[in-house]
This record gives sequence, C-alpha cells and structure tokens, in this order.
Amino acid sequence: MRTKWFTGVIITFMFAGCAHMGGIEEKEKIYGVNPPVIEKSFASNQLKPGDLWKIYIRASDPDGDMESIISGVVQTGAGAYPASITKLKSEYGKEVSGYIYLNMSGPAGYNFLYNQEVSVSIQIKDRAGHVSQPVAFKVLLLARQVPKTPPAGVFKEVELGPIMVTLRPPSGQRL
Repeated sequence: MRTKWFTGVIITFMFAGCAHMGGIEEKEKIYGVNPPVIEKSFASNQLKPGDLWKIYIRASDPDGDMESIISGVVQTGAGAYPASITKLKSEYGKEVSGYIYLNMSGPAGYNFLYNQEVSVSIQIKDRAGHVSQPVAFKVLLLARQVPKTPPAGVFKEVELGPIMVTLRPPSGQRL
C-alpha cells in the first residue's frame, strides 16, 4: 500500500513541476507522445549496511526524449525522503541500460541500519512530461549478507548516477 501512495507522490510531483512550463500538448508536439518504458529492472533484496545498493534498469523511449530517473526512497522507521532526480545524458534519450545507486550508510556511519528495510520506487520521465510505469524494490540490511548480482548479459555495468538521499536513523534512535 505504501508503494502505491509513494508512486502517486512521484507522479504528482512530476506533473506539478511541468504545469508551469506549458501544457503537455505543446510538449508532445515537440517531443512526441510516447512515454518511456522500463523493460527490465533488478536490485538485490539483501545487503550489509555500508554497501552500495545498485538498482539496474534497461529502458527505452521511441521518441528518444528520456530525460531523468525519479527515485523515491522510504526507510522503515524514518519515513519517506524527498524525490531524487538523476539526469540522464542526452545519449540515453532513446535507450538506457545501467544502474543508479543508493549509499547504505548515513552521516555517522551505518550501525543504525542493521535490521532496517529500505524501499525505492523508480520512474523515468521524458522531456514531454510523460513518466514510465514505476518499478519498486525493497532491501533488508543484515550482517553478513551477500548481494545478489543481476542476470548476466541483461544490463550494462554503466553508472547512471546516485540517488541523492542520505539515510537517517529511525525516529527516536540516537546515533
């Protein structure tokens, strides 16, 4: 249920941001009418605190106008963070394959993250203001976890950028 609410927040944020730049009809005349499509995605569901969480995506847009990756993060006990926007290079307008990442530590290390769950919802936005269907992932942070790797040959090992969120201790927990 929380993921549906969270996805709605991302979509609302995106369309509110586009409203002041002219109607979507005007943008569709310039950039096209097709939304981006996330074809494949993968993220490990287990990590150790302090690891980098790589979230792999393969996406395309027939109009060739993919612009950014919108990520929403929810942490058990700490709540939702503001949406993070990762700009895509213009060379990825039509097709993209690679990973974005979230640093699984915080301002004072990562000890507070043991036994925590972090969820990320991702959508891709194009220049016309269309957004892809969301994909969502959860990871549980425990000691001695070995991250799962993506299926061979499906994604490029290309860094697309960070998810700009710094995890914080759950409410009431001291560092």
